[in-house]
Amino acid sequence: MSINIMDIVGRVSYQCDIMFRVIDIREQNGKKIAILYGEDIRLIADAPLEDLLAVSQSMREKKAKEFYTREEQSLQLFQQDVDLLKQRREYEATDGYSKAYNYFQMPGRVLHLDGDPAYLEKCLSLYEKIGVPVTGIHCNEKEMPIKIGQLIDYYRPDILVITGHDSYSKAKGKKEDINAYRHSKHFVQTVKEARKKVPHLDQLVIFAGACQSHFESLIHAGANFASSPYRVNIHALDPVYIVAKISFTPFMERINVWDVLRNTLTGEKGLGGIETRGVLRTGMPYNREQNTES
Repeated sequence: MSINIMDIVGRVSYQCDIMFRVIDIREQNGKKIAILYGEDIRLIADAPLEDLLAVSQSMREKKAKEFYTREEQSLQLFQQDVDLLKQRREYEATDGYSKAYNYFQMPGRVLHLDGDPAYLEKCLSLYEKIGVPVTGIHCNEKEMPIKIGQLIDYYRPDILVITGHDSYSKAKGKKEDINAYRHSKHFVQTVKEARKKVPHLDQLVIFAGACQSHFESLIHAGANFASSPYRVNIHALDPVYIVAKISFTPFMERINVWDVLRNTLTGEKGLGGIETRGVLRTGMPYNREQNTES
């Protein structure tokens, strides 16, 4: 069976452990090589066509169900966190429930740059479900450093997500060498350009990276949170869970890094960060009548 662009495949040499989407087929040293994007994880890879096996519809449905179950579990845990935050804010804003409920909240605004349009759509759907205000932009990883300054000026986000696909190649160098990574250097440069616009770590909170990204370089460049400390793969939706937690945490509170990571799909091996303030702001009064009329 021939392999074509947009087919869902697995790599025989890896026991088809990950489902990939074929995004391109190229000629290399007389062999046809497929460029692959992970279906549920932010990994980019390449493989000879003879190493690829088309994934059956039944197997695709089985894998999708497994990921969907994990996503739902993470969403439920995250929703519990958000509900607790809301209850605490309501208690504080009403002086221990002794005053009328008369306040409104402004969650942090997110600008999400993604190298994969399919993942971006998945993320935007989750942001909407959670209630995070977001602008999503599909942008090739190599173009991100060039475009980020203008995008920050235009959208003025509280939280910036810089993600897409990445991978580490042992053949290109040691894990410490950023040139051994597919897109880490582009993510790093994008973070640096963003920090030229907003140097303060709490005025613009940045998440950067994808599967196997060079975590240390991203943090040193100015990211608050990044992937991947142990160079493992991260799930497509992990950035959403991190920035949503930040978006709903009051700006006077510091976020414990473990509190952010514990409900992600990947956990501390794939994600890490530094102590950071939340960005949610509470205001009053809230005019219910006017809000109802509008």
